[in-house]
Amino acid sequence: MSLLLEPNTSMIKEQKLYKQMGISDSEFQLIEDILGRTPNYTETGIFSVMWSEHCSYKNSKPILKKFPVTGEKVLQGPGEGAGIVDIGDNQAVVFKIESHNHPSAIEPYQGAATGVGGIIRDVFSMGARPIALLNSLRFGELKTPRVKYLFEEVVAGIAGYGNCIGIPTVGGEVQFDAAYDGNPLVNAMCVGLINHEDIKKGQAKGVGNTVMYVGAKTGRDGIHGATFASEELNEQSDEKRPAVQVGDPFMEKLLLEACLEVIKSDALVGIQDMGAAGLTSSSAEMASKAGSGIEMILDDIPQRETGMTAYEMMLSESQERMLLVIERGREQEIADIFEKYDLEAKAVGKVTDDKMLRLFHKGEMVVEIPVDALAEEAPVYHQPSAEPQYYRDFQQQETTVPHVENLKETLLQLLQQPTIASKEWVYNQYDYMVRTNTVVAPGSDAAVLRIRGTKKALAMTTDCNSRYIYLDPNTGGKIAVAEAARNIVCSGAVPLAITDCLNYGNPEKPEIFWQLEQSADGISDACRKLGTPVIGGNVSLYNETNGTAVYPTPVIGMVGLIEDTKYITTQSFKEAGDRIYMIGETLSEFGGSELQKLIDGAISGKAPRIELEAEHTRQNQLLQAIREGLVASAHDISEGGTAVALAECLMGTKGLGCEAELSGEETAALFSETQSRFIISVKSEHASAFEQLVEDARSIGQVTDTGNMVVTNDEGKVLIEASAEEMETAWKGAIPCLLNSKA
Repeated sequence: MSLLLEPNTSMIKEQKLYKQMGISDSEFQLIEDILGRTPNYTETGIFSVMWSEHCSYKNSKPILKKFPVTGEKVLQGPGEGAGIVDIGDNQAVVFKIESHNHPSAIEPYQGAATGVGGIIRDVFSMGARPIALLNSLRFGELKTPRVKYLFEEVVAGIAGYGNCIGIPTVGGEVQFDAAYDGNPLVNAMCVGLINHEDIKKGQAKGVGNTVMYVGAKTGRDGIHGATFASEELNEQSDEKRPAVQVGDPFMEKLLLEACLEVIKSDALVGIQDMGAAGLTSSSAEMASKAGSGIEMILDDIPQRETGMTAYEMMLSESQERMLLVIERGREQEIADIFEKYDLEAKAVGKVTDDKMLRLFHKGEMVVEIPVDALAEEAPVYHQPSAEPQYYRDFQQQETTVPHVENLKETLLQLLQQPTIASKEWVYNQYDYMVRTNTVVAPGSDAAVLRIRGTKKALAMTTDCNSRYIYLDPNTGGKIAVAEAARNIVCSGAVPLAITDCLNYGNPEKPEIFWQLEQSADGISDACRKLGTPVIGGNVSLYNETNGTAVYPTPVIGMVGLIEDTKYITTQSFKEAGDRIYMIGETLSEFGGSELQKLIDGAISGKAPRIELEAEHTRQNQLLQAIREGLVASAHDISEGGTAVALAECLMGTKGLGCEAELSGEETAALFSETQSRFIISVKSEHASAFEQLVEDARSIGQVTDTGNMVVTNDEGKVLIEASAEEMETAWKGAIPCLLNSKA
């Protein structure tokens, strides 16, 4: 749209054009009150993206205040590009997770690819070198051409971007459920390393200092991407295809290396990624955080297309762009560094002292807005909350045990459920060994990367069982954090902190807001008990298609520190003769379980219970046992229960088997999803010391060299006898088989 065709101020108000941008009548009135006049078209667009849920968190701010965000090792909590945690020796780990759900529903390859690119920029904008990528993905059932297409293209987009930029994609999770049929979830996480003195922030400080634009030219892609991410999907959503950006990982690689070199210069005052809302958010937020203002000459913005308006330039979400503030007079030093990487660094404005965002285009001032009004003063809504009827119904249901005809056949069917089955088809597309720091590759409880030049390593994972959260958001929120911590501990690491990606439906519906509120309480309780503060994250609301919401899915990204690489532990059994232990008691809990879903085709009832005190104790005792060299392997019991966990401990062990004796009702002993449990293997000579240290551990069997898994009850009756080979065939073949089927 050319400048001549943009609606004038009176049209915006009289025809309520602001509503097309997602601004309500009351919000428009508030904007007029702030400005003391009616905003022009560009100003209206700027307010619309900055006041969108995606940028302002206007519906979720009251919820986010619940989270514990500080800790003795937290160097940077929420509010910057990514959070930072001290790991000793003047080093810190930097990490964050973000969503790219709506773009991936419309254009899955580019939606996923640009999600990866954006989270990488968030990490290196802090001054950190990105060392690893993870993801958390949700799709509908792998039964329709549409879902298969979305799954294949999202994975290809993640692989294409990560592999090209040379950052290993080392872990993640993929779950499948009909609740995500129309609205897949694509959450990308990046982890980086930094020395304390290199930490940078996105602040526009120093009146008169120069604002520099670096990276790719600005085009018309991604305009109103933040607004698009703050509305429900429907039949018209395909018309939003132009709102999806296109990524260039080769450009990003140059930008990354150039920025990491610039960060060493004391000429750099502040740096921020142009993510959601592009130039608008980066300029307004940098100025607001510093208590300053910014003036920019939009004619100087490097442009990819001709005739771009101020509105288009400010709302574009073209990728691979950063905004820098440079000490006045030292611009050439910075430009020279970027030139080495064939990148343009251009002065486009300056820092002012009046807390205003002023933009000039073609000799005229086209925008004049207080920066705090954009970055800090969006309206905050305390949405009504109401307990859903379905929750009350489920809480009143009697606990029942699903009827299982054939225990072995049921185990093989569970191993073929896409949520449990091997994700090799996914991670074999990722280059997870690039840079050669990956010690534990995808497929174990958590990925592990060594920190070169030290004995330390980092463990990292993403987790969330959204079925539990749907059944009971408070309990499910606790479980999401606890399971992430279990995965970290099973790798030999101390959990440090979390980043979360809160994926929910429309918060204006009281039942959806209740889910958000309750799960945030559960997450907060677990974080406090397990000592894992929330150092940043993302909220993705309005994940609905034609009025039907996804399951509430607060994905937990967690990083842990392994203080010595000799503590690194994996889930696979190691040697015949090793003793097998279970930590924790098994109860009859099937609400939201894989067995319930397999048999009933739906989930219902109560989620499994969780006692955070017991969880904390077991994790600490297991970690102590690992550090004392008593543990050969460790694996948490999660989806599918004990039988699935035992089978997973045999995958890839080439000839090993196991014998295990389980007590109690057969179906529960094998398939219940009771929380806070682990399968551990221990060398015989360490058994006594292990039992003394881990009070809830009991011996249930041993690792064998038979290549078979034999599970009996306490009367000696064989419940399941299956070869490791047939279990592995079922587990590995499931996803490729579903993708290749003609359905």
